[in-house]
Amino acid sequence: MSKKKLVFATGNQGKVNEFKQMLGEQYDIYSMKDLGLDIEIVEDGKTFEENAILKAEAVMKATGEMVLADDSGFEVDYLNKEPGIYSARYLGEDTPYSIKNAEILKRCKGVPIEQRDARFVCVIACAYPDGKVETTTGIMEGKLAFEAKGSNGFGYDPIFYLPERGCTSGELLPEEKNAISHRGIAIRKMVQILQKEGAV
Repeated sequence: MSKKKLVFATGNQGKVNEFKQMLGEQYDIYSMKDLGLDIEIVEDGKTFEENAILKAEAVMKATGEMVLADDSGFEVDYLNKEPGIYSARYLGEDTPYSIKNAEILKRCKGVPIEQRDARFVCVIACAYPDGKVETTTGIMEGKLAFEAKGSNGFGYDPIFYLPERGCTSGELLPEEKNAISHRGIAIRKMVQILQKEGAV
């Protein structure tokens, strides 16, 4: 049985790798880079969902293919849910995550564990060539760690502590993370929709 083509609207190779690990058996997954697409997408939505839809629709119009896009971010309650939808752009898009993570930890220095609630949020949008759009949401609850730990994952993983695991998501193996992550949850929900639509 031949795999279906699926375009994933991102330039983030870490996200592409996670998608391939979770969906690779059912789809040939292409990133924008794989297709040589260089589209400037203005993410001016006010929510994760709005930004995911903006990205999916823009790339679907450019390719004519079914396109998945995600918008995800890290929310720290003590910081009024910052960095939130600005997670990728926090302190500047080209700023290394080691610096972003250090700044968040610094801003929360001395804050007790009870006030360090945090979460990863992911919204995935699927834009179909006929103009229809579906979205799913995944949330992973945890705490802001007291120090960065772990070299697995990417982004804010080293400072996101999972009390039930006793480690950060940066210390989880990829398959462990995919089983419980915000993106994993959203992807599995999306796969169910695609199966119902006959797109798997």
